Amino acid sequence: MSEGFSNLGISILTIIGMVLSFYFLALALKEIPLGTAYAIWTGIGTIGTVIFGIILFKEPATILRFICIGLILTGIIGLKLLSGENS
Repeated sequence: MSEGFSNLGISILTIIGMVLSFYFLALALKEIPLGTAYAIWTGIGTIGTVIFGIILFKEPATILRFICIGLILTGIIGLKLLSGENS
């Protein structure tokens, strides 16, 4: 959508999203271990990318894709529960 970062509006939204993403990762690192925070961060990014692909780019919304999203979500929840933090 950014057309190689030549579409200024979408490019600015992308950069803002990237900055916010790193900011929230940094906040998470204050509370949970690096490995757990990074795995959660990438998992959320993966799920978001798949959902946006389905909504914006009409990618297939198959039951197997949603099962895989559920597995990623289960892993994220499991890592958080096992991180040794009670928050």
